[in-house]
Amino acid sequence: MEVEIGRVTHFYNHLNVAVLRLTDGLKLGDEIHILGHLTDFNEKVASMQVNHHPVVWVKPGGDVAISVDEPVREHDVVYRIIEG
Repeated sequence: MEVEIGRVTHFYNHLNVAVLRLTDGLKLGDEIHILGHLTDFNEKVASMQVNHHPVVWVKPGGDVAISVDEPVREHDVVYRIIEG
């Protein structure tokens, strides 16, 4: 099952970093699915930063930068994968 938790607002391709605007919380280790017109992949959240400081959890309404393995695009939708 998947729950929408936010959208991509920026992507820094030279760093492989996506900035997400969250509508739900996100924590290190969460499995996410990023889906867009040209984007469709799953990834485990391994690194997160807020204002250039590492964090382990971000509350709803916040912006967070995460490292990603593949390019993403603005407006791509981010889902949390829920097991079970």
